[in-house]
Amino acid sequence: MRTLADPADTASILARLAQLAPDSPRQWGRMSPHQAVCHLADSFRAVMGLRHVEPASSFAARTFIRFFALHTSLPWPPGVPTRPEMDQERGGTPPVEFVRDERELAAIVNRFAAPARDFEFHPHPTMGRLTPREWMRWGYRHMDHHLRQFAA
Repeated sequence: MRTLADPADTASILARLAQLAPDSPRQWGRMSPHQAVCHLADSFRAVMGLRHVEPASSFAARTFIRFFALHTSLPWPPGVPTRPEMDQERGGTPPVEFVRDERELAAIVNRFAAPARDFEFHPHPTMGRLTPREWMRWGYRHMDHHLRQFAA
């Protein structure tokens, strides 16, 4: 299973991010490529404790969804609603300049994936506390999900 704990997987996902363009065609959902970049950066910031997000956890999310999302190779389904704090049309960071925002996301991913972390993981808003291994899997899978959204 691919994970940000593997430097080759991190390099691969960042290479795919570099292929994303502001006009990449959307395969599903409402987000533009630029909004997806900001959404991903906000999501990483939240679990790194750099952005507040209200918890919305449940037993089902902490068990069944967590297992499906992190411990299987099944693709994440399109159209799953995001937390308002991560939605660029509601409370998320508004897109400013695509190249700058894309570079910032890449820097955040590298910091998140670094073996020596200068932050503590905060609970996932829906799946709760994750192990470091699960965080690295989540980071890869979340990036992969939105890059697939734009065929990157």
